[in-house]
Amino acid sequence: MDVEQFRKAGYAAIDRICDYYTTLQSQPVSSSVQPGYLAPLLPTQPPTQGEDFSIIAADYDKYIMPGLTHWQHPSFFAYFPTAASFEGILGDLYATAAPHPGFNWSCSPASTELEAIVMDWAAKLLGLAPAFHNACGTGGGALQTTASDSALVAAVAARERFVSTHSESDAQTPLNSLVIYVTTQTHSLGLKAARVLGLQVRALEVTTEDRYALRGETLRAALEEDLAVGRKPFILMATVGTTSSGAVDNLPEIQAVLADYPEIWLHIDAAWAGIALCCPETRDELYLDAINAAADSFCTNFHKWGLVNFDASTLWVRDRLTLTRALDITPPFLRTAHGDSGAVIDYRNWHLALGRRFRSLKLWFVLRGFGVQGFQAHVRAGIKLNNTFNALLANSEVLQLITPPSLALTVFRAAPKSTPNGRAGAEAEIEKEKDGNELTHLNALNASFFARLARRPDLAITQTVLNGVFCVRFAIGAARTTEAHVRAAFEVIEEEARAVVKEDLEARETATAAVVHV
Repeated sequence: MDVEQFRKAGYAAIDRICDYYTTLQSQPVSSSVQPGYLAPLLPTQPPTQGEDFSIIAADYDKYIMPGLTHWQHPSFFAYFPTAASFEGILGDLYATAAPHPGFNWSCSPASTELEAIVMDWAAKLLGLAPAFHNACGTGGGALQTTASDSALVAAVAARERFVSTHSESDAQTPLNSLVIYVTTQTHSLGLKAARVLGLQVRALEVTTEDRYALRGETLRAALEEDLAVGRKPFILMATVGTTSSGAVDNLPEIQAVLADYPEIWLHIDAAWAGIALCCPETRDELYLDAINAAADSFCTNFHKWGLVNFDASTLWVRDRLTLTRALDITPPFLRTAHGDSGAVIDYRNWHLALGRRFRSLKLWFVLRGFGVQGFQAHVRAGIKLNNTFNALLANSEVLQLITPPSLALTVFRAAPKSTPNGRAGAEAEIEKEKDGNELTHLNALNASFFARLARRPDLAITQTVLNGVFCVRFAIGAARTTEAHVRAAFEVIEEEARAVVKEDLEARETATAAVVHV
Protein backbone atom coordinates (compact mmCIF):
# COMPACT_ATOMS: atom_id res chain seq x y z
CA MET A 1 0.00 0.00 0.00
CA ASP A 2 1.50 3.33 -1.02
CA VAL A 3 0.70 6.74 0.46
CA GLU A 4 -2.20 7.47 -1.87
CA GLN A 5 -3.71 4.03 -1.39
CA PHE A 6 -3.38 4.53 2.35
CA ARG A 7 -5.04 7.95 2.08
CA LYS A 8 -8.02 6.43 0.25
CA ALA A 9 -8.31 3.48 2.65
CA GLY A 10 -7.94 5.82 5.62
CA TYR A 11 -10.80 8.02 4.45
CA ALA A 12 -12.93 4.89 4.03
CA ALA A 13 -11.96 3.66 7.52
CA ILE A 14 -12.97 6.96 9.14
CA ASP A 15 -16.27 6.82 7.26
CA ARG A 16 -16.84 3.28 8.55
CA ILE A 17 -16.07 4.34 12.12
CA CYS A 18 -18.44 7.30 11.85
CA ASP A 19 -21.17 5.06 10.45
CA TYR A 20 -20.55 2.59 13.25
CA TYR A 21 -21.13 5.18 15.97
CA THR A 22 -24.05 6.74 14.11
CA THR A 23 -25.87 3.40 13.95
CA LEU A 24 -24.59 1.91 17.22
CA GLN A 25 -27.81 2.44 19.15
CA SER A 26 -29.80 0.40 16.64
CA GLN A 27 -27.51 -2.63 16.97
CA PRO A 28 -27.81 -5.42 19.54
CA VAL A 29 -25.54 -4.80 22.51
CA SER A 30 -24.07 -8.29 22.65
CA SER A 31 -22.93 -10.64 19.94
CA SER A 32 -25.17 -13.60 19.13
CA VAL A 33 -22.44 -15.76 17.57
CA GLN A 34 -21.59 -19.16 19.02
CA PRO A 35 -18.12 -20.31 20.15
CA GLY A 36 -15.97 -21.23 17.18
CA TYR A 37 -18.04 -19.21 14.70
CA LEU A 38 -15.09 -17.55 12.99
CA ALA A 39 -12.79 -20.42 11.99
CA PRO A 40 -15.11 -21.92 9.34
CA LEU A 41 -15.52 -18.48 7.75
CA LEU A 42 -11.82 -17.79 7.22
CA PRO A 43 -9.08 -19.61 5.29
CA THR A 44 -6.81 -21.91 7.28
CA GLN A 45 -3.69 -20.06 6.10
CA PRO A 46 -2.77 -16.53 4.98
CA PRO A 47 -3.07 -15.60 1.30
CA THR A 48 -0.08 -16.25 -0.93
CA GLN A 49 -0.34 -12.81 -2.48
CA GLY A 50 -1.54 -9.58 -0.90
CA GLU A 51 -5.20 -8.68 -1.29
CA ASP A 52 -6.83 -5.36 -2.10
CA PHE A 53 -7.59 -3.52 1.11
CA SER A 54 -11.19 -2.82 0.14
CA ILE A 55 -11.77 -6.59 0.20
CA ILE A 56 -10.12 -6.88 3.62
CA ALA A 57 -12.25 -4.02 4.99
CA ALA A 58 -15.41 -5.59 3.60
CA ASP A 59 -14.54 -8.86 5.31
CA TYR A 60 -14.12 -6.95 8.58
CA ASP A 61 -17.75 -5.87 8.28
CA LYS A 62 -18.86 -9.35 7.23
CA TYR A 63 -16.97 -11.56 9.66
CA ILE A 64 -15.61 -9.50 12.56
CA MET A 65 -18.42 -7.05 13.33
CA PRO A 66 -20.97 -9.82 14.09
CA GLY A 67 -18.61 -11.14 16.77
CA LEU A 68 -18.20 -7.86 18.62
CA THR A 69 -19.79 -6.97 21.93
CA HIS A 70 -20.40 -3.24 21.78
CA TRP A 71 -19.00 -1.87 25.02
CA GLN A 72 -19.67 1.68 23.84
CA HIS A 73 -23.36 0.93 23.23
CA PRO A 74 -25.62 3.26 25.25
CA SER A 75 -27.37 0.18 26.70
CA PHE A 76 -24.15 -1.50 27.87
CA PHE A 77 -24.39 -1.67 31.67
CA ALA A 78 -22.11 -4.66 32.33
CA TYR A 79 -18.78 -4.80 34.17
CA PHE A 80 -17.59 -1.19 34.00
CA PRO A 81 -17.55 1.08 30.96
CA THR A 82 -14.65 0.96 28.52
CA ALA A 83 -14.04 4.48 27.35
CA ALA A 84 -14.06 5.52 23.72
CA SER A 85 -13.86 9.07 22.49
CA PHE A 86 -13.03 10.40 19.06
CA GLU A 87 -10.15 12.35 20.63
CA GLY A 88 -8.78 9.07 21.97
CA ILE A 89 -9.20 7.31 18.63
CA LEU A 90 -7.26 10.06 16.89
CA GLY A 91 -4.57 10.00 19.58
CA ASP A 92 -4.14 6.27 19.03
CA LEU A 93 -3.97 6.83 15.28
CA TYR A 94 -1.25 9.44 15.56
CA ALA A 95 0.70 7.29 18.03
CA THR A 96 0.45 4.24 15.77
CA ALA A 97 1.60 6.30 12.80
CA ALA A 98 4.98 6.94 14.48
CA PRO A 99 5.58 3.73 16.45
CA HIS A 100 8.57 3.38 18.75
CA PRO A 101 9.30 1.06 21.70
CA GLY A 102 9.65 3.90 24.20
CA PHE A 103 12.03 2.10 26.56
CA ASN A 104 14.15 5.21 27.22
CA TRP A 105 14.18 8.95 26.62
CA SER A 106 16.34 8.63 23.52
CA CYS A 107 13.79 6.40 21.78
CA SER A 108 11.63 9.48 21.24
CA PRO A 109 12.11 12.33 23.70
CA ALA A 110 8.58 13.66 23.17
CA SER A 111 7.08 10.35 24.29
CA THR A 112 8.79 10.37 27.68
CA GLU A 113 8.40 14.07 28.30
CA LEU A 114 4.74 14.20 27.29
CA GLU A 115 3.98 11.27 29.61
CA ALA A 116 5.59 13.03 32.56
CA ILE A 117 3.57 16.17 31.82
CA VAL A 118 0.17 14.57 31.22
CA MET A 119 0.53 12.33 34.27
CA ASP A 120 0.92 15.51 36.30
CA TRP A 121 -2.08 17.01 34.51
CA ALA A 122 -4.10 13.91 35.40
CA ALA A 123 -2.89 13.99 39.01
CA LYS A 124 -4.03 17.59 39.34
CA LEU A 125 -7.36 16.76 37.69
CA LEU A 126 -7.96 14.11 40.39
CA GLY A 127 -6.63 16.20 43.27
CA LEU A 128 -3.59 14.03 44.03
CA ALA A 129 -1.01 15.68 46.26
CA PRO A 130 2.19 17.19 44.80
CA ALA A 131 4.11 14.25 46.29
CA PHE A 132 2.69 12.13 43.45
CA HIS A 133 3.67 14.58 40.69
CA ASN A 134 6.59 13.90 38.39
CA ALA A 135 7.56 17.54 38.77
CA CYS A 136 8.34 17.02 42.45
CA GLY A 137 11.29 14.77 41.58
CA THR A 138 10.65 12.14 44.27
CA GLY A 139 7.29 10.65 43.35
CA GLY A 140 5.56 10.52 40.01
CA GLY A 141 3.32 8.64 37.63
CA ALA A 142 3.51 6.40 34.60
CA LEU A 143 1.01 4.81 32.25
CA GLN A 144 0.49 1.06 32.57
CA THR A 145 -1.66 -1.32 30.56
CA THR A 146 -4.25 -2.27 33.21
CA ALA A 147 -4.90 -2.00 36.94
CA SER A 148 -3.68 -5.59 37.27
CA ASP A 149 -0.28 -4.56 35.94
CA SER A 150 -0.31 -1.54 38.24
CA ALA A 151 -1.01 -3.78 41.26
CA LEU A 152 1.75 -6.19 40.27
CA VAL A 153 4.25 -3.34 39.83
CA ALA A 154 3.28 -1.94 43.23
CA ALA A 155 3.71 -5.38 44.82
CA VAL A 156 7.18 -5.76 43.29
CA ALA A 157 8.21 -2.35 44.65
CA ALA A 158 6.70 -3.09 48.06
CA ARG A 159 8.49 -6.44 48.25
CA GLU A 160 11.80 -4.83 47.34
CA ARG A 161 11.38 -2.16 50.01
CA PHE A 162 10.36 -4.64 52.69
CA VAL A 163 13.13 -7.13 51.99
CA SER A 164 15.81 -4.46 51.73
CA THR A 165 14.89 -2.95 55.10
CA HIS A 166 14.37 -6.16 57.09
CA SER A 167 16.94 -8.73 58.07
CA GLU A 168 17.02 -11.72 60.35
CA SER A 169 20.44 -12.77 61.61
CA ASP A 170 22.00 -10.84 58.73
CA ALA A 171 20.00 -12.93 56.27
CA GLN A 172 17.29 -11.64 53.99
CA THR A 173 13.68 -12.11 54.99
CA PRO A 174 12.47 -15.45 53.56
CA LEU A 175 10.12 -14.73 50.69
CA ASN A 176 7.79 -17.54 51.72
CA SER A 177 6.90 -15.56 54.85
CA LEU A 178 5.70 -12.50 52.94
CA VAL A 179 1.95 -11.91 52.69
CA ILE A 180 -0.12 -9.71 50.40
CA TYR A 181 -3.27 -8.36 52.05
CA VAL A 182 -6.48 -7.94 50.07
CA THR A 183 -10.14 -8.22 51.09
CA THR A 184 -12.84 -10.66 50.13
CA GLN A 185 -14.14 -7.97 47.75
CA THR A 186 -10.80 -7.00 46.19
CA HIS A 187 -10.49 -7.50 42.44
CA SER A 188 -8.73 -10.70 41.37
CA LEU A 189 -5.67 -8.59 40.54
CA GLY A 190 -4.48 -9.12 44.12
CA LEU A 191 -4.66 -12.90 43.87
CA LYS A 192 -2.98 -12.80 40.47
CA ALA A 193 -0.12 -10.66 41.75
CA ALA A 194 0.44 -13.15 44.57
CA ARG A 195 0.44 -16.04 42.12
CA VAL A 196 2.89 -14.34 39.77
CA LEU A 197 5.26 -13.48 42.61
CA GLY A 198 4.87 -16.84 44.36
CA LEU A 199 3.75 -15.21 47.61
CA GLN A 200 1.01 -15.79 50.16
CA VAL A 201 -2.17 -13.77 50.01
CA ARG A 202 -4.73 -13.22 52.75
CA ALA A 203 -8.24 -11.97 52.03
CA LEU A 204 -9.62 -10.01 54.99
CA GLU A 205 -13.33 -10.38 55.62
CA VAL A 206 -15.70 -7.47 54.98
CA THR A 207 -19.32 -7.37 56.10
CA THR A 208 -22.67 -6.33 54.75
CA GLU A 209 -23.09 -3.96 57.69
CA ASP A 210 -19.88 -2.14 56.71
CA ARG A 211 -21.03 -1.92 53.10
CA TYR A 212 -18.31 -4.42 52.13
CA ALA A 213 -15.53 -2.00 53.10
CA LEU A 214 -12.41 -2.96 55.04
CA ARG A 215 -12.39 -1.53 58.56
CA GLY A 216 -9.36 -0.66 60.66
CA GLU A 217 -10.14 -3.13 63.45
CA THR A 218 -10.23 -6.01 60.96
CA LEU A 219 -6.86 -4.99 59.55
CA ARG A 220 -5.26 -4.60 62.98
CA ALA A 221 -6.49 -7.98 64.18
CA ALA A 222 -5.10 -9.69 61.06
CA LEU A 223 -1.73 -7.96 61.41
CA GLU A 224 -1.39 -8.96 65.06
CA GLU A 225 -2.37 -12.53 64.27
CA ASP A 226 0.03 -12.92 61.33
CA LEU A 227 2.99 -11.24 62.96
CA ALA A 228 2.60 -13.43 66.03
CA VAL A 229 3.20 -16.57 63.95
CA GLY A 230 6.01 -15.20 61.81
CA ARG A 231 4.12 -14.14 58.70
CA LYS A 232 5.11 -10.77 57.32
CA PRO A 233 2.40 -8.69 55.63
CA PHE A 234 4.22 -6.20 53.39
CA ILE A 235 1.48 -4.66 51.21
CA LEU A 236 -2.22 -3.92 51.58
CA MET A 237 -4.20 -3.51 48.37
CA ALA A 238 -7.11 -1.34 49.44
CA THR A 239 -9.92 -0.47 47.05
CA VAL A 240 -11.78 2.71 46.20
CA GLY A 241 -14.77 1.34 44.31
CA THR A 242 -14.78 -2.45 44.41
CA THR A 243 -15.90 -4.34 41.33
CA SER A 244 -18.84 -6.15 42.91
CA SER A 245 -20.44 -3.35 44.91
CA GLY A 246 -18.44 -0.15 44.47
CA ALA A 247 -17.39 -0.30 48.13
CA VAL A 248 -14.73 2.09 49.40
CA ASP A 249 -12.42 0.70 52.05
CA ASN A 250 -12.29 2.86 55.18
CA LEU A 251 -9.02 4.60 54.38
CA PRO A 252 -8.91 6.92 57.43
CA GLU A 253 -9.12 3.88 59.73
CA ILE A 254 -6.58 2.01 57.60
CA GLN A 255 -4.29 5.04 57.73
CA ALA A 256 -4.48 5.06 61.53
CA VAL A 257 -3.58 1.37 61.76
CA LEU A 258 -0.73 1.52 59.27
CA ALA A 259 0.79 4.44 61.17
CA ASP A 260 1.91 1.71 63.61
CA TYR A 261 3.25 -0.43 60.74
CA PRO A 262 5.13 1.99 58.45
CA GLU A 263 6.89 -0.86 56.64
CA ILE A 264 3.62 -1.95 55.01
CA TRP A 265 3.00 -0.50 51.56
CA LEU A 266 -0.51 0.88 50.95
CA HIS A 267 -1.63 0.50 47.34
CA ILE A 268 -4.96 2.04 46.35
CA ASP A 269 -6.80 0.32 43.51
CA ALA A 270 -9.30 2.90 42.27
CA ALA A 271 -9.51 1.47 38.77
CA TRP A 272 -13.08 2.59 38.13
CA ALA A 273 -14.12 5.02 40.85
CA GLY A 274 -10.89 6.99 40.98
CA ILE A 275 -11.91 8.98 37.91
CA ALA A 276 -14.75 10.49 39.98
CA LEU A 277 -12.13 12.35 42.03
CA CYS A 278 -12.18 14.93 39.24
CA CYS A 279 -15.40 16.18 40.90
CA PRO A 280 -14.68 17.96 44.21
CA GLU A 281 -18.02 16.85 45.66
CA THR A 282 -16.96 13.16 45.57
CA ARG A 283 -13.60 13.56 47.26
CA ASP A 284 -14.76 13.17 50.85
CA GLU A 285 -16.65 9.92 50.23
CA LEU A 286 -13.67 8.57 48.28
CA TYR A 287 -11.26 9.61 51.05
CA LEU A 288 -8.92 11.75 48.96
CA ASP A 289 -7.28 13.26 52.05
CA ALA A 290 -6.33 9.80 53.32
CA ILE A 291 -5.05 8.81 49.87
CA ASN A 292 -2.83 11.88 49.76
CA ALA A 293 -1.59 11.35 53.30
CA ALA A 294 -1.03 7.61 53.44
CA ALA A 295 -0.96 5.87 50.05
CA ASP A 296 2.36 4.66 48.66
CA SER A 297 0.79 4.09 45.25
CA PHE A 298 -2.51 4.93 43.57
CA CYS A 299 -4.03 3.58 40.38
CA THR A 300 -7.04 4.50 38.30
CA ASN A 301 -7.99 3.57 34.75
CA PHE A 302 -8.71 6.37 32.32
CA HIS A 303 -9.83 3.64 29.92
CA LYS A 304 -12.84 2.89 32.11
CA TRP A 305 -14.78 6.00 33.09
CA GLY A 306 -12.12 8.41 31.90
CA LEU A 307 -12.84 8.86 28.18
CA VAL A 308 -9.45 7.50 27.01
CA ASN A 309 -9.53 4.49 24.71
CA PHE A 310 -8.16 1.21 26.08
CA ASP A 311 -5.50 0.82 27.38
CA ALA A 312 -4.60 3.66 29.73
CA SER A 313 -4.09 2.68 33.36
CA THR A 314 -2.44 5.41 35.41
CA LEU A 315 -0.17 4.54 38.35
CA TRP A 316 1.37 7.07 40.72
CA VAL A 317 3.96 6.34 43.43
CA ARG A 318 5.12 8.45 46.33
CA ASP A 319 8.74 7.27 46.02
CA ARG A 320 9.93 6.62 42.47
CA LEU A 321 13.36 5.36 43.59
CA THR A 322 11.78 2.44 45.42
CA LEU A 323 10.01 1.50 42.20
CA THR A 324 13.01 1.90 39.91
CA ARG A 325 15.38 0.06 42.27
CA ALA A 326 13.03 -2.91 42.08
CA LEU A 327 12.70 -2.87 38.29
CA ASP A 328 15.86 -1.29 36.89
CA ILE A 329 17.75 -3.73 34.67
CA THR A 330 20.06 -1.78 32.37
CA PRO A 331 22.39 -3.79 30.12
CA PRO A 332 25.14 -1.91 28.27
CA PHE A 333 23.15 -1.59 25.06
CA LEU A 334 20.43 0.37 26.89
CA ARG A 335 22.76 2.81 28.62
CA THR A 336 22.63 6.45 27.53
CA ALA A 337 24.40 9.54 28.72
CA HIS A 338 21.10 11.22 29.61
CA GLY A 339 19.90 8.20 31.56
CA ASP A 340 23.18 7.69 33.43
CA SER A 341 23.21 11.34 34.48
CA GLY A 342 19.70 11.16 35.90
CA ALA A 343 18.60 14.04 33.72
CA VAL A 344 15.67 12.10 32.22
CA ILE A 345 13.11 9.48 33.17
CA ASP A 346 13.50 6.07 31.56
CA TYR A 347 9.99 4.67 31.90
CA ARG A 348 11.06 1.09 31.21
CA ASN A 349 12.03 1.04 34.90
CA TRP A 350 8.48 1.91 35.96
CA HIS A 351 6.82 -1.24 34.65
CA LEU A 352 7.52 -4.88 33.81
CA ALA A 353 8.04 -4.80 30.06
CA LEU A 354 10.94 -3.21 28.22
CA GLY A 355 8.99 -1.53 25.41
CA ARG A 356 5.90 0.58 25.79
CA ARG A 357 3.34 2.28 23.59
CA PHE A 358 2.97 6.03 23.15
CA ARG A 359 -0.16 6.07 25.35
CA SER A 360 0.42 9.57 26.64
CA LEU A 361 -0.54 11.01 23.26
CA LYS A 362 -4.16 9.86 23.48
CA LEU A 363 -4.37 10.95 27.12
CA TRP A 364 -3.08 14.38 26.04
CA PHE A 365 -5.61 14.60 23.20
CA VAL A 366 -8.49 13.66 25.52
CA LEU A 367 -7.48 15.96 28.38
CA ARG A 368 -7.21 18.86 25.97
CA GLY A 369 -10.35 17.97 24.03
CA PHE A 370 -12.60 17.71 27.09
CA GLY A 371 -10.87 19.86 29.68
CA VAL A 372 -11.57 19.68 33.40
CA GLN A 373 -15.16 20.80 33.00
CA GLY A 374 -15.82 18.22 30.29
CA PHE A 375 -14.50 15.43 32.50
CA GLN A 376 -16.58 16.61 35.41
CA ALA A 377 -19.70 16.85 33.28
CA HIS A 378 -19.19 13.29 32.02
CA VAL A 379 -18.79 11.85 35.52
CA ARG A 380 -21.67 13.86 36.98
CA ALA A 381 -23.94 12.70 34.16
CA GLY A 382 -23.24 9.04 35.04
CA ILE A 383 -23.96 9.63 38.72
CA LYS A 384 -27.17 11.49 37.88
CA LEU A 385 -28.34 8.67 35.62
CA ASN A 386 -27.65 6.17 38.38
CA ASN A 387 -29.76 8.25 40.76
CA THR A 388 -32.57 8.04 38.20
CA PHE A 389 -32.22 4.26 38.07
CA ASN A 390 -32.32 4.05 41.87
CA ALA A 391 -35.44 6.20 42.07
CA LEU A 392 -37.16 3.77 39.72
CA LEU A 393 -35.88 0.77 41.65
CA ALA A 394 -37.12 2.19 44.97
CA ASN A 395 -40.71 2.12 43.70
CA SER A 396 -40.53 -1.38 42.28
CA GLU A 397 -42.52 -4.23 43.82
CA VAL A 398 -40.17 -6.90 42.48
CA LEU A 399 -36.69 -5.37 42.71
CA GLN A 400 -34.63 -4.81 45.86
CA LEU A 401 -31.53 -2.70 46.45
CA ILE A 402 -28.83 -4.78 48.16
CA THR A 403 -26.32 -2.10 49.13
CA PRO A 404 -26.31 1.70 48.75
CA PRO A 405 -25.52 2.84 45.21
CA SER A 406 -21.90 3.78 44.58
CA LEU A 407 -21.45 6.68 42.17
CA ALA A 408 -22.71 5.16 38.90
CA LEU A 409 -23.09 1.56 40.09
CA THR A 410 -26.16 -0.13 41.58
CA VAL A 411 -26.42 -3.68 42.94
CA PHE A 412 -29.85 -5.23 43.33
CA ARG A 413 -31.86 -8.44 43.06
CA ALA A 414 -35.32 -9.67 42.24
CA ALA A 415 -37.46 -10.28 45.31
CA PRO A 416 -41.16 -10.77 46.06
CA LYS A 417 -43.18 -7.79 47.25
CA SER A 418 -43.08 -9.02 50.86
CA THR A 419 -39.30 -8.53 51.01
CA PRO A 420 -38.46 -5.06 52.41
CA ASN A 421 -36.85 -2.53 50.08
CA GLY A 422 -34.14 -0.08 51.04
CA ARG A 423 -30.78 -0.79 52.65
CA ALA A 424 -31.85 -1.33 56.26
CA GLY A 425 -34.73 -3.57 55.31
CA ALA A 426 -32.66 -5.57 52.87
CA GLU A 427 -29.82 -6.12 55.34
CA ALA A 428 -32.18 -7.27 58.08
CA GLU A 429 -34.00 -9.56 55.69
CA ILE A 430 -30.77 -11.09 54.36
CA GLU A 431 -29.56 -11.82 57.87
CA LYS A 432 -32.83 -13.63 58.61
CA GLU A 433 -32.59 -15.47 55.30
CA LYS A 434 -29.16 -16.83 56.23
CA ASP A 435 -30.72 -18.62 59.20
CA GLY A 436 -33.02 -20.62 56.96
CA ASN A 437 -33.57 -21.73 53.41
CA GLU A 438 -34.96 -18.47 52.04
CA LEU A 439 -31.55 -17.14 50.95
CA THR A 440 -30.85 -20.29 48.99
CA HIS A 441 -34.26 -20.00 47.39
CA LEU A 442 -33.83 -16.32 46.48
CA ASN A 443 -30.36 -16.97 45.12
CA ALA A 444 -31.79 -19.62 42.80
CA LEU A 445 -34.58 -17.24 41.78
CA ASN A 446 -32.03 -14.54 40.97
CA ALA A 447 -29.84 -16.92 39.03
CA SER A 448 -32.88 -17.54 36.83
CA PHE A 449 -33.56 -13.80 36.72
CA PHE A 450 -30.04 -13.05 35.55
CA ALA A 451 -30.14 -15.86 32.98
CA ARG A 452 -33.20 -14.21 31.43
CA LEU A 453 -31.42 -10.86 31.31
CA ALA A 454 -28.26 -12.39 29.85
CA ARG A 455 -30.21 -13.81 26.91
CA ARG A 456 -31.54 -10.42 25.89
CA PRO A 457 -29.85 -8.63 22.98
CA ASP A 458 -31.04 -5.16 23.96
CA LEU A 459 -28.87 -4.61 27.03
CA ALA A 460 -25.76 -6.01 28.71
CA ILE A 461 -25.62 -6.52 32.46
CA THR A 462 -23.54 -8.64 34.87
CA GLN A 463 -23.93 -10.69 38.02
CA THR A 464 -22.03 -10.89 41.29
CA VAL A 465 -22.22 -12.49 44.74
CA LEU A 466 -21.97 -10.36 47.88
CA ASN A 467 -21.24 -12.42 50.99
CA GLY A 468 -23.37 -15.27 49.74
CA VAL A 469 -26.12 -13.15 48.17
CA PHE A 470 -26.60 -13.49 44.41
CA CYS A 471 -27.00 -10.02 42.90
CA VAL A 472 -27.20 -8.17 39.61
CA ARG A 473 -24.94 -5.20 38.82
CA PHE A 474 -25.96 -2.14 36.81
CA ALA A 475 -22.98 0.04 35.85
CA ILE A 476 -23.42 3.30 33.94
CA GLY A 477 -20.65 5.14 32.15
CA ALA A 478 -20.85 4.87 28.37
CA ALA A 479 -20.53 8.33 26.86
CA ARG A 480 -23.70 7.97 24.77
CA THR A 481 -26.02 6.69 27.49
CA THR A 482 -28.99 8.97 28.19
CA GLU A 483 -31.88 8.92 30.64
CA ALA A 484 -34.04 7.32 27.95
CA HIS A 485 -31.63 4.36 27.78
CA VAL A 486 -31.64 3.97 31.56
CA ARG A 487 -35.43 4.06 31.74
CA ALA A 488 -35.74 1.58 28.87
CA ALA A 489 -33.25 -0.73 30.60
CA PHE A 490 -35.20 -0.51 33.85
CA GLU A 491 -38.41 -1.48 32.08
CA VAL A 492 -36.72 -4.55 30.63
CA ILE A 493 -35.20 -5.48 34.01
CA GLU A 494 -38.49 -5.07 35.86
CA GLU A 495 -40.36 -7.00 33.18
CA GLU A 496 -38.01 -9.97 33.57
CA ALA A 497 -38.14 -9.70 37.37
CA ARG A 498 -41.94 -9.76 37.34
CA ALA A 499 -41.90 -12.83 35.12
CA VAL A 500 -39.45 -14.78 37.27
CA VAL A 501 -41.18 -13.78 40.54
CA LYS A 502 -44.55 -14.80 39.09
CA GLU A 503 -43.17 -18.18 38.03
CA ASP A 504 -41.68 -18.67 41.47
CA LEU A 505 -44.91 -17.82 43.29
CA GLU A 506 -46.89 -20.16 41.03
CA ALA A 507 -44.39 -22.95 41.68
CA ARG A 508 -44.67 -22.39 45.44
CA GLU A 509 -48.45 -22.41 45.31
CA THR A 510 -48.40 -25.63 43.33
CA ALA A 511 -46.03 -27.22 45.82
CA THR A 512 -48.15 -26.08 48.77
CA ALA A 513 -51.32 -27.40 47.15
CA ALA A 514 -49.63 -30.73 46.57
CA VAL A 515 -48.64 -30.98 50.25
CA VAL A 516 -52.15 -30.06 51.38
CA HIS A 517 -53.61 -32.65 49.02
CA VAL A 518 -51.38 -35.36 50.41
